[in-house]
Amino acid sequence: KRDGMMGNIYSMGLALQALGSTAMFYAPREWDCAQAFSVVYGHDYRQPMAIAQVLPALVGKSYLEAASLECTASSGMSPSLQSLKLVPIGVQKAHIQVHYSIINTLQGKHFHKSISVRVPAGSTLLQVLQAAEKKEPDVFSFQTEQTSWGPMVVSIHGLAANPEDRTYWQFLSGEDALQEGVGTYVPVDGEHIQAVFSTY
Repeated sequence: KRDGMMGNIYSMGLALQALGSTAMFYAPREWDCAQAFSVVYGHDYRQPMAIAQVLPALVGKSYLEAASLECTASSGMSPSLQSLKLVPIGVQKAHIQVHYSIINTLQGKHFHKSISVRVPAGSTLLQVLQAAEKKEPDVFSFQTEQTSWGPMVVSIHGLAANPEDRTYWQFLSGEDALQEGVGTYVPVDGEHIQAVFSTY
């Protein structure tokens, strides 16, 4: 895919493991792993499942070889902890405005509702949904289910996804499907997020 992405950010870890373990089968055509790894290095992984799948590839191993890794204690702070930016107590974070729409043109009574909410900068999409629900609970109510990849939205405005109908709630930014779940995706100021009742 574009810019080295394989599938989506959730499938990258397993794809890197598979390609790294079976490199001999790709000769004589070389696989450009640098581009794929740049995608991984540039992403802020927060879900334990995603981290567990990408970590073996980052150390050049597969799951089968992970048991043989030797880790030594380091006196220095890890790069991920060094990059954390703490907000001092009493300092209020800036707020952003996010436009949020829910759209159903598949089943029952169709609807297309929109709202704008203000949330602290750095808020996840889940927090945006919660702010919209708090502002207009009759319209923007939603339900989630916890998965190993984090919370998954299963119902919005009383309309539930159904595996038998092959329906689900798809989240988009503009026209692009989000590559992360609502628990980790962080919208930017002025972004328009759409939740579209879809089929697969």
